[in-house]
Amino acid sequence: MMTEQKTRAPQVKKRSQLKTIWFQFRKNKLAMIGLVLFLALLMIALGSGLFLDYDTDVIEQHIRDRLQPPSSEHWFGTDQYGRDLFSRVIWGTRISLFVGLFTVAIALTVGSLVGALAGYYGGKVDNILMRIMDVLLAMPGTILAVAIVGALGPGIFNVLLALSICRIPQFARIVRSSIISIRGQEFVEAAKACGTGDRRIILRHILPNAIGPIVVQATLHMATTILGVAGLSFIGLGIEAPIPEWGSMLSEAKDQMRYNTYLMIYPGIAIMLAVLSLNLIGDGLRDALDPRMKKLVYGWEI
Repeated sequence: MMTEQKTRAPQVKKRSQLKTIWFQFRKNKLAMIGLVLFLALLMIALGSGLFLDYDTDVIEQHIRDRLQPPSSEHWFGTDQYGRDLFSRVIWGTRISLFVGLFTVAIALTVGSLVGALAGYYGGKVDNILMRIMDVLLAMPGTILAVAIVGALGPGIFNVLLALSICRIPQFARIVRSSIISIRGQEFVEAAKACGTGDRRIILRHILPNAIGPIVVQATLHMATTILGVAGLSFIGLGIEAPIPEWGSMLSEAKDQMRYNTYLMIYPGIAIMLAVLSLNLIGDGLRDALDPRMKKLVYGWEI
């Protein structure tokens, strides 16, 4: 009896899927740095309205204080209109993150539906939807965004619409490839045998099982969206002044670049930190969601 107890294999504890992903994610130090950095930027974006007044602290001009270097009174200095650069960079965090999140949300929703329909039904539906996506993919994203904004005019809504349209085909193709590999599995056939409708099968059974690559791409596309917004604003086709968007701040500062370099340094650093944090998070999620990373660690099955 004692011999049987000694030779019995130790029980392996199991973790839920979310705990498994988090366990793998937090082992990646760079990914955790990116997460902390992004959460800090998100808190700044949400809390900027609590200690900054948009009209007086961000927009109002003070010509007497123009082009003052960084000091204890103005941490990042002032621009050519006497506006506090620190306040504008902080408020710009709200604008850039809002545009990035909203654009990815629209592209992810529409692209997932298109990819799910194409991958699930196949045949003519797949050919028609994917050929439309191929037409959009045939044009470089930046050129397509410039064309859309140029036709509709600059502004936040038009920038959101342009960048969303540019991202839809990429999400559609990712979702389609994931669903093609899933639709023939047993749990989908069992749902069909039970009389479950196609809509419920797609939304409740197929898409949740294809969420891994979608989440990774969402974080990476949000980073490229922030760069895209900054680029459009820099050339005058994005968010118009005096709204404090990082790209438009760089555009306003380019004439002062030689003698007042700080005007370009701080908005540039803000863009770099936002994009870096999202790329690190995306890399961490990619590793955490990779099935090949699962193994037995410290007595847990992960």
